[in-house]
Amino acid sequence: MVPAAAPAPAPALLRAVRGYLDHLTVERGLSANTLASYRRDLDRYLLTLAAAGVTDLASVGPTDVEGHLAALRAGGDGYPPLAVSSAARAASAVRGLHRFALREGLVGADASRDVKPPTPPRRLPRALPVDDVVRLLETAGSVRAAGDGAPLTLRDRALLEFLYGTGARISEAVGAAVDDLDQTEGTVLLRGKGGRSRLVPVGGYAAEALRAYLVRARPGLVAGGRGTPAVFVNARGGPLSRQGAWTILRRTAERAGLPVDGPAAVSPHTLRHSYATHLLDGGADVRVVQELLGHASVTTTQVYTLVTVERLREVWATAHPRAYG
Repeated sequence: MVPAAAPAPAPALLRAVRGYLDHLTVERGLSANTLASYRRDLDRYLLTLAAAGVTDLASVGPTDVEGHLAALRAGGDGYPPLAVSSAARAASAVRGLHRFALREGLVGADASRDVKPPTPPRRLPRALPVDDVVRLLETAGSVRAAGDGAPLTLRDRALLEFLYGTGARISEAVGAAVDDLDQTEGTVLLRGKGGRSRLVPVGGYAAEALRAYLVRARPGLVAGGRGTPAVFVNARGGPLSRQGAWTILRRTAERAGLPVDGPAAVSPHTLRHSYATHLLDGGADVRVVQELLGHASVTTTQVYTLVTVERLREVWATAHPRAYG
């Protein structure tokens, strides 16, 4: 917590941040979660400036920005030290604010221009082996499930097949509407980050699971609610939430004997990583995978090629007779 004696940010600073966040909402279309994180980061930045007696962005210098970012990593004033990844996000928020202020004519120079944010360590995405993915999907239940528990079993299987079969983000999966599915063409329209949409093929297994769920389970579930266009619904007939979808995956992974805690824990993003890695292992072009994942830049997708290189090295080391001296 910030000490009670800490001065409040000046009105000019508050107006600048409000204008920047409005810009991110309207022009950039950032998600609610990202906006909330930026708002927290910038609130803390304004408190730092207020404590230093700064009342407007035009008075901020590079040393003010550098000092704030250093304090994030060191902690203090009731705040714990931030991890590199969190500090990098906070730096991005601060630098974005100053670039916005320059474009809007609020300042004559960008005080953050030469300030380098901390670089997070590069962590390779974790992909499940194909056998583990199959075990996870089959543990969710059969597409021919019957009985009282069948509706939720069919939903769970369809959700997990959908995540792995399309590479969708969890937000894209729970945000998908029935009208986004084209069962004749075998495609789905996914609405991704920044308002970008993409058309993705739905594989045969996922299509079969979706048909079973949409025909035999979803109508009964929706009847218990107020009606929703969402493909995936909860037991009360309302749209399935991100947390609800995560709980389904965690529960299924635990039953399948897969890790649900620690650095190797299975998460919705694990299925997305597995989707991309298995495509590249199968010979897919990285730019095709970029389009399927909805990445704005191929650079983001290329991290998966490092995973496949590691897999190739592992196979070579165990299979080649002269891999080791």
